[in-house]
Amino acid sequence: MGKIKLGDIDTRAPKDWDKQETKNRLIDILAELDELQNLLYAESRHSLLIVIQGMDASGKDGLIRNVFGKLNPQGVLVKSFKAPTAEELAHDFLWRIHANAPEKGYIRLFNRSQYEDVLVTRVHKWIDDETAYKRMKAINRWENLLEEHNSTHILKFYLHISPDEQRRRLDERIRNPAKQWKYNENDYKEAKLWDDYMKMYEDCFQNCNDVPWTIIPADQNWYKEYLVATTVRDTLKGLNMQYPGLKKK
Repeated sequence: MGKIKLGDIDTRAPKDWDKQETKNRLIDILAELDELQNLLYAESRHSLLIVIQGMDASGKDGLIRNVFGKLNPQGVLVKSFKAPTAEELAHDFLWRIHANAPEKGYIRLFNRSQYEDVLVTRVHKWIDDETAYKRMKAINRWENLLEEHNSTHILKFYLHISPDEQRRRLDERIRNPAKQWKYNENDYKEAKLWDDYMKMYEDCFQNCNDVPWTIIPADQNWYKEYLVATTVRDTLKGLNMQYPGLKKK
C-alpha cells in the first residue's frame, strides 16, 4: 500500500452524512452484531482480535462502551495495556500481549496494544530505530501466527482525531465533573508531541501492515462508532458461521 499521510485524511464525517440517520442505522447493526457474536461463541471455530489505537482523548473507551458494551459479556473480553510492570519488562515485549490473545469463540479488544512498544517508546527515545523495526517485524510475525494457526481474525483501528478536537476533549475533562476522573496532567505534555506521534504512527502503518490498518475519522463519535461497528459486522458475516446443532454423545 502507499504511505499513509494522516494530515491528508479528514477527521470528520462527509458533510452529506446525516447524524440521526446514521445513529438509527447503527442500532440495526448492533442488533446484527449481538446475533453474530452469539454465533461466534456457539460455533467456537474462529476468534476476533480488535486492536484500538489512538491519541489521548480519541474516544477509545467510549467506542468500546457504546459498540461492544451491547454484546454478551461472556464472549467479549477487554484488555487495556498500561505501562509494563517489572515482571512484564523482564520478558520479551510480546509476552504480555500473547498471554491475552483471544481463544476460539471470543472477541478480544485491545485498548492500546503491542503498538505502544513501537510508538511511545520511539517518541520518547526509549528505544532506537533499529530496535523499533525489529519489533515491528516481530509484531507482523505474531499477527500472522494468530491468523494462520488459530483462526484469529484481526482488525486494527486507528481513531483519527484533530489536534483541536483533542484539546477540546482534554479541557472538558477539567470542566465536566463526570469526566474529571479521566484528567491526567501528563496528557497535555504528550499532546505537545503531536507531530512526533503522527510520524511514528505513519511509520507503523507502513511497516506493520501485513494485517491492514483502518483509519477511522473520530472527531464525531456517532460516525466513528458506525464505521467500526460496520467493519466488525461485515468481518463476522464473512466467516459464514453456522450453529453446531445438537451435540452427539
